[in-house]
Order: sequence, then C-alpha cells, then structure tokens
Amino acid sequence: MDISSGEDSDISESEMEECQDKYYEKLKNGNHTVKVSEETYTCPYCPKKKKKNYLYKELLQHASGVGNSNSDKRSVREKANHLALAKYLENDLAAVGSSSKPVAQEDPLSGCDHDEKIVWPWTGIVVNIPTRRAEDGRSVGESGSKLRDELIRRGFNPLRVHPLWNYRGHSGTAVVEFRKDWPGLHNALSFEKAYEADHHGKKDWGANNDVKCGLYAWVARADDYKSNSIIGEHLRKTSDLKTISEIMEEEARKQDRLVSNLTNLIETKNKHIKEMEERCSETSNSLVVLMEEKDNLLQAYNEEIKKIQLSAREHFQRISNDHEKLKSQLESHKKDLELRGVELEKREALNESERKKLAEELEENAVQNSALHLAALEQKRADENVMKLAEDQKRQKEELHNRIIQLEKQLDQKQALELEIEQLRGSLNVIRHMGDEDDIEVLKKIEASLKELREKEGELEDLEALNQTLIVRERKSNDELQEARKELINGLKEISSRAQIGVKRMGELDTKPFLEAMKRRYNEELAEERASEVCSLWEEYLKDPDWHPFKRIKLEGKEEYEEVIDDKDEKLTDLKNEMGNEAYKAVCSAIMEINEYNPSGRYITSELWNYTEGRKATLKEGVKFLLKLWDTAKRKRGMI
Repeated sequence: MDISSGEDSDISESEMEECQDKYYEKLKNGNHTVKVSEETYTCPYCPKKKKKNYLYKELLQHASGVGNSNSDKRSVREKANHLALAKYLENDLAAVGSSSKPVAQEDPLSGCDHDEKIVWPWTGIVVNIPTRRAEDGRSVGESGSKLRDELIRRGFNPLRVHPLWNYRGHSGTAVVEFRKDWPGLHNALSFEKAYEADHHGKKDWGANNDVKCGLYAWVARADDYKSNSIIGEHLRKTSDLKTISEIMEEEARKQDRLVSNLTNLIETKNKHIKEMEERCSETSNSLVVLMEEKDNLLQAYNEEIKKIQLSAREHFQRISNDHEKLKSQLESHKKDLELRGVELEKREALNESERKKLAEELEENAVQNSALHLAALEQKRADENVMKLAEDQKRQKEELHNRIIQLEKQLDQKQALELEIEQLRGSLNVIRHMGDEDDIEVLKKIEASLKELREKEGELEDLEALNQTLIVRERKSNDELQEARKELINGLKEISSRAQIGVKRMGELDTKPFLEAMKRRYNEELAEERASEVCSLWEEYLKDPDWHPFKRIKLEGKEEYEEVIDDKDEKLTDLKNEMGNEAYKAVCSAIMEINEYNPSGRYITSELWNYTEGRKATLKEGVKFLLKLWDTAKRKRGMI
C-alpha cells in the first residue's frame, strides 16, 4: 500500500495531531503490517531502512525517537505517522509485546533524539564541587573515587570520575565516564534525570538566580564539547561527537563485517580441511606401499639369515665330528706305542742284537712321538681355525644386518630415481605416439629420451655402489669412535663431577630430595633409614619394564610426536602428594634419562657429560679435557 499519499503531502504543525489520529486508525484497521511473528515487528513507514525487523521494545524506541525528534531533517508527516505507530504499540500491542519477553529495565533510547549530537563515550558533567584553599594557595577538593562510589550507590554505575584541574588547582568540576554500550547510555540519562528532578540540572545551573548550592550534573552534549572551558578542552581530547543513529549504524556495520569475516574464515578452514584429507589419503597410500616393501625386505633378510645359520651349523658339526674321530685315533695309536715300548724294554735283556733292534725301534718311536706332537699342534691350529671361522660367521651376520639397514636408507633415493625413470619412459611413449615413423623430429626426441633414460639408469647403479661403499666406511668409523668413547669413559670415571667434563650415571636416582622430605617428618637417624627404604623402592620401579609413565603429544606445527611424562600417572601423582615436588622432579629426571639412553634394559648406564652446559659431551671435548689434565699433571711434576 502506498504510504505517502497525495492527501498527506502537505501537513502543517497545527494539523499534526489530527494526522496522527488518522494514521492511528489506519494501523488499528490493519491497513499496515506491524507484527511479523510472535517476537518480530517491522516499521511500515521506513521500508528503505537497512534494518527490517525489530523486537517490540526496539520498534517502540524507534517510533518514539523519530516522532519526538527536533531535527529539521524529519518532516511533520514522518513525525506524525511514527507517533501514531508508538501509540498503536503502547495501546494495542503492549500486552503481546510484554508477554513475549519481560522487560527488566526502561529502554535507554526512549525519548531520545536519534539525530542529536551527544558526546561518546557517554560522559556526564558535574559542577559546583566544594573546594577549599590549601596552604600553598591552590584549590583542593574531594577525590573522584568518593564521588564515583556515591553515584554507584545511587544506581548510576559510572566507570570512573575525573576531577578537572588547572593551574589554580581543583576547578570544582568533574567528568563522569559511563560504559560505551546502551545500558551505559541508560545509566547516563538516569543520572541526568535524577539531577533534573532535584532542580540541579543543566538548565538550573544556567539560570540567573540566587547562589547555587549542591552539585549540578547533566550529560555532555555538543555545546559542552565545543565550549572553551576546561570541560570542553577535556572532552575534545578524550571523546567524540556522534548521533545515536550513527552509533547504531556503526554497530550494524561492525556486525556485518564480523559475519563476513567469520564466513570467509569458515570457507578457508573447510578448504584447508579438504586439502589435509587429500594429503592424508595420499600419505596413507604411500605408507601402505612402503610397509609392503619393508615386509618383503625383512622376509628376504630372515630367510637368508636362516640359510646361513643352517649352513654354519652343519659345517661346525662336520668339523666337530672329524675332530673327535682324529682324537680317538691318536689316543689309540699312542697306547699301541706305549705297549711296544714296554715290550722293547723287556727284550733288551735278551741279547745285544735285540738291544740294537730295540734302540732302532726306540728311535723310530721317538720319531713317531715327534710326529704325534706335530699332529697335536696341527689339532690346536685346527681349533683356532674353528674359532676364527666362528668369528667370521659373526662378522658376516653383522654385515648382513648393515646391508638391510643400507637397503632401507637407499630405498627413498632408489624410488625417486625409479620414479624419474618411469616418467622418462612415459615421456618416451608419449613422443612415440606423437607422429609417424617418417617424422624426423619425433625420432630425434625418441633418441634423446633413450639416451637420458640410459644415463639415469647408470646414475642409479653408480648411486647404489657409492652408497654401499659409504655405509661400510661409516660403520667402521662409527665403531672406532664408539670404542674410543668407551675407553675415555672408563678413564674419566674417577674424575669428580665438579669438573667440566666427567662421567654421569644416566638414570641414577638423586636421594637428596627424599632425605629432605623425610627430615621434615622424622628425626635425622630415622629420616635416613626411611629415605633409604623409599629410594630402594623407587629404584625397583625404575627398573620395571612394565612401568611406562609416558604419553605421546603432537609437536605444534609439525607432524612428529614427542614422548613426555604423563602427569596423571598414579605412582607419580602419589609420590608428588606424599614426598613433594623435588622428589617428583628427581624421579621424572631419572626415568627420562633411562628412556633416552637405555629404554630396553632399564638399568643405569655411564655417559660422557659436559657438567658446565648440562648436556652430553662430544668425543672432541673429552679428549681436550684429558689433554688439559695431562698438561696440569706435567707442570706439577716439574716436567715443563
């Protein structure tokens, strides 16, 4: 229905009340739609306004504000129809609007001109504050906090009160800051109305009558903001002039911008989630393929180890059988020679000729004994060869283990080269299908691709050979470094822990916190005994492989996980409650060291340690420290 009809185009101020009654009758007859739903209403006279739907209280505030506006921007007809709407809401829809939501307090915008300039943040002005002259000649007055507390007791809820000072001291005036929201405006207007009701408002202060007594207060507006007084200067520094309509539109813009930003953020997050799901799927497929290849390599390695072990077992068995057989033959031959020696000694008394024969036989016997001795030496060398063979077998097993580690490390590089070779082959197939057999360009591209393919395959073979050589060298160097580190640790075990470099027992429990905790409960002798018992109990807990008080957490911004102490572990929680935080830290430190340096054995290990920096020392640092000790000892002996 057309709201602005021709008959309402020219309305004077005197006809405003009659026009208001006419619009009110139209609203009662249902010519305009006001109520949209149980809680939603609309203004039929503002169809172009951005905000279409209102709550009952908001629409009543809007209608009253426009109808009572003193602004020249509002026409008489617009004020009349909004006053009629306010009357219709109060008389005909009041019961419905109030039943939907109970109103806890008065509408802060009721009776306000939406186009009036008002100081924002909402600010009140208090004048005629009592002052007195101090000894130095400056004026002083009560603090702002006392006035703020008084206003809070009266229910105006200001945030703070700022007394205004100048070169003479307290100026007798103050500004009152209220909250920036609509309840803050309600408190400010209530503050102003309360002083107006006591005839201590702005008009009363400006009236030229008798001497003023008591406080006068009002809400700061445009004239206060633009004044040349100390109040105006303060307001221009801390506040702005805005209309209620501008503030409402600014809040609407902020809300629309927030909704838009949140919508864009949700779309970005959904897109990111979709990308992560795709990456996760690709990673899962790749892991499945890698796990299958690893299982195949492990199965081949186990089968090869079984074959080598079976072959070695059979070889050792044959050597052992041959050794036993040869040993029994030698023992039998030795007994025969001893018997013959006895018989020769008996025959020596018979005659001279027989003696000569006996001597000859004895010589032969000595030769044979020498041969037996040589055979025993040969047997000993055979035993040494057997031991050497066993050591060779052990070394071969280690080499096979190193080989499987090397194969796992080279798998990624090999797969990358194989992928590149497959891409070249795919490119070659594509080039072959690009032209006929007589196409010279295609033939040249095929030849170039074949050449590049052969080069990549050659690079793959060279890379495998180079990796094999480097792995063997690295293994040998690492073994030598580990042996040197062990010898250095054994040599520095007697060095005091106060030195810069020494040997630290990783996983050893510090008993001092337990002793301190027991001293707080018992005398010194009983405390030492109880601390020793508790430490022994916790040392057994640390050795228990079934106790694993750790949890895995994901590192921020990364895909890796890290093991940290589970602060909800029952044993650790009881220890912290009973013995204190220091004993809890000592146990956590010991279990972290064991988990890092010997998680499988769960026993204490020695480690080269830099006590100055609190970390594991390098082999180079240990050697430098040892040379330094040697130089010091040489100086003491007078060698230098």
